[in-house]
Amino acid sequence: MKIVVADQNLVGIRAETEAALPAGSEIVWSPTRDAADIAALVGDADVLVGGHCPAEVATAGSRLRLVHAAGAGTDGIDIDALPAGCTVANTFHHENSIAEYVAASAVLLRRGFLSQDAALRRGGWPTPAYDPAAPWTGTLQEATVGLVGFGHIGSRAWERLRAFGARGVAVSRRGAIDAAAAGLDWAGSTTDRLGELLACSDVVVVSAPLTPQTEGLIGAAELTSMKDSAILVNVGRGALVEERALYEALRDGTIGGAAIDVWYGYPAPGTAQAEPSSLPFRELGNVLMTPHSSGLTRQTFLGRAAEIGANVHRLAAGEQPTNVVGVSGR
Repeated sequence: MKIVVADQNLVGIRAETEAALPAGSEIVWSPTRDAADIAALVGDADVLVGGHCPAEVATAGSRLRLVHAAGAGTDGIDIDALPAGCTVANTFHHENSIAEYVAASAVLLRRGFLSQDAALRRGGWPTPAYDPAAPWTGTLQEATVGLVGFGHIGSRAWERLRAFGARGVAVSRRGAIDAAAAGLDWAGSTTDRLGELLACSDVVVVSAPLTPQTEGLIGAAELTSMKDSAILVNVGRGALVEERALYEALRDGTIGGAAIDVWYGYPAPGTAQAEPSSLPFRELGNVLMTPHSSGLTRQTFLGRAAEIGANVHRLAAGEQPTNVVGVSGR
C-alpha cells in the first residue's frame, strides 16, 4: 500500500505518524502542500493524507481509495474529481486543546491580566491593594457562561469551565440539549433564546459551525444586548461575529473584552504573514489575539495521526473507515 502524506502539520510527529500506519506500507511525504507537488506523488497511491486535494490532485490519483484530512475541514477536497468509490474522511481531536484555550482566555480576560501586564510594564500597579480607584476583577465562580454552539467543542469547553464553579446556559441550532444532564441552567435553540443567553452571560463562548444561516449571527444589536463587562471568546469562525460590529463594541466598551482565535483574513498558502482584519484590533487593550491556534497542540495531532492510522488499517482489512464525510461516485 502506498500512502502519500501531504499535511505539513504532521511533519513534526513524523515518527509517530508512520508508526500508526500499516507495517510494510510505502510512505511518501510531500515536500509541500502545493498541488503540483502532491499530484506528482499520488499517481500510484492508495491513500492521500491531507486536506488539500483539488481537481488536479484528485484526477492524478487514479488509484486513490482513501483521502483522509488531518483535521476537520474537507472543503479543500474535490470529492467529485476523485476516482469512483474513493472515501473521504476527517478527524478532530482538537476539543481538549480548544477547551483549554477557552478556559485560559476567559480567566485571563475576566481577571484583567492583559491590562495589568501592560500597566506593570510601565510601572503601574492597577489593583485595589495599591490604587483605590482600580476595579475589583471577578473569577469564574458563579459567573454565567453562555455557550453558542454545544457540539464537541462547546460541550468540552463547558466541562472545563464548570470546574471553576461557573453556571452555564447554551443554545444550538438543533436545540436538542439535555440541560439537566449537562449541568446547565437551561438550554434552547439559537433562534429562540440567543438574545436571552447574550443578555445574561458574563462569558460568551462561540463555537457554532459557520453556515449561510449562522454567518453574522452576532452583530451590533446582539453585542449591544450583552453586559458591558462581558467577555466574548470566538473559537468557531470569524464570520459568525460581524467584524466591524465587534471592533466597535470592543473599542467603545460596549463589551468588556474578547479572545479572538478565528479571523477575517488569513495568510495565502505557503506564507505566514497576513493582516487578520482590515480593522485595528491590535490597538485595543481588551483583546487577546491568537492566530487560529487554539486547537494546534502536539496532543491534537498525535490523536489525529492515531485515528488516521486506524482508518488506513481498516481500509487494508477491507473494513469501512470511521468519520466518513463522502464517497466519490465518479
